[in-house]
Formats: sequence, structure tokens, C-alpha cells
Amino acid sequence: MVESEPLRLVGLPACVKEINEHPFHACNERYLTAVVVAAEAVPLIIPALGDSCALTALVGRLDGLLLTGSPSNVEPHHYEGPASVAGTKHDPFRDATTLPLIREAVRAGLPLLAICRGIQELNVALGGTLHQRVQELPGKMDHRMPQGQPREIQYGPRHPVRLTPGGFLAGLAGTTEIMVNSLHAQAIDRPAQRLVIEALSPDGVIEAVRVADAPAFAVGVQWHPEWRVMENPVSRALFAAFGAAVRARAEARRSGRLAGLAA
Repeated sequence: MVESEPLRLVGLPACVKEINEHPFHACNERYLTAVVVAAEAVPLIIPALGDSCALTALVGRLDGLLLTGSPSNVEPHHYEGPASVAGTKHDPFRDATTLPLIREAVRAGLPLLAICRGIQELNVALGGTLHQRVQELPGKMDHRMPQGQPREIQYGPRHPVRLTPGGFLAGLAGTTEIMVNSLHAQAIDRPAQRLVIEALSPDGVIEAVRVADAPAFAVGVQWHPEWRVMENPVSRALFAAFGAAVRARAEARRSGRLAGLAA
């Protein structure tokens, strides 16, 4: 964005991290940078304080919502799943913020891009379920991040995904197969009824979805397009499409047309 342009705000819900025995609300820098350089908007970190953040009012003041990845898993009681195995990382404060925030954002037509944990949150918020440990399922690959490797290898291309012919992502990419840096143990099991599958991994894991009846851009991907976003044509195109929806939302909000778009 240039200084003369109106401000376009994209909210990013924080994760709660403990630093020196104190809780901090944090967001990985690469997501913030991707919003600035690839979506041409200003990132705003949303504290994970649940309803005390007045989520409905917050959505009315944002132009977009980006749900980031995280080492934590969505707690299984949100989708009636079995208890997690011992040692699984959870972030109940983030769950309490993102799940109602997603529902309100989709209802209001707020452009939404969900990444990694974000696609899982999107599915749960709309009524779907999750696999907690994909690597333990028969016939599935180990999608987890390789440990002990440099970041360039950890976030490098891991496997191809098949894009749904005629789908949004296939149109964006101009092809039906791309390589992705998908890094996760948790993944979509039963997709919510409102979601359309946009991509599958070779072992059948759902790697991307779109909210079919959303009034605006609402896409989730299991991989990490924010990583070196400007170096990957598909990642750059995805963030540019998100940014275009954010720009349209901001213009509608300023012109007074927003109420009609969100109805």
C-alpha cells in the first residue's frame, strides 16, 4: 500500500504463548509480512480473548480475516472427537476466539483466508470434523514437518496436490496439479456441508476448501502459501485474490454499500 491509499485492515487472531511463565498473544511474522507485501493490506493482531473482543463489532471494522497456522490443535470437544493423546498442544483461548469469529465473518461476507490450523478451524466452525493424527491412518502419508532440518527444507515443497477441475484454485493456478509445502498432523475428516473441496493430496487428504455459499472470498488451504510468498506464483496469486477481495470490502465499507453486501 502507498501512503495516500485508504487503510485496509486484515485481522489475524493470535495464539497464546507462554514466555517466562507469562501469557503472550502472538502471531508469526511471516503471516504479517505476507499480508503487507502480497495482499497489500495492514495486518492487525486480534488477541485471543474470545467474546470479550466484541467479535461482531470487530468484523464490521475489518476488511479481511487471515487464520494462521500454529503448533496447537483444535480441541476435539468442539467437533465431538475423541480425547487427544497425551502431550498434544492445544490453545483453548484461540479456539474460543476463532470459531465464533469465523462464523460471524462468513455470515457478514468478510473475506477470509485460512491457512494450516486455519483450514481446520474453518471446517470445525462450520460443523465438520477432524483427523487428529493423519500419519497413523491406513494408507496415509506422514504430513508432519521434518524435524532437525533448516527452515528452507522444512517449508520446501513436500508433495503434489490435485486441484479440483473447474474449481477456484485450479482457475487461479491455471493447472490441476501443484506442489505444496503441507506440514500438519491434524486434517479435515468430514468436511462441513458448506465446504467445497478444492484440492486433495495423493493419499486423499483434503488440502484446500472453499465456502460454497459465502458472500465473499472464503478459502482455506492446508499448506503454507505465506512462506516466501512472492517467490511462488500460486501463493502470490492466492494472496493477490484475497487482497482484491479485501480491497473491494474496504471500498464497500467506505461507500456505505457494506450493509447490502452482508445481508
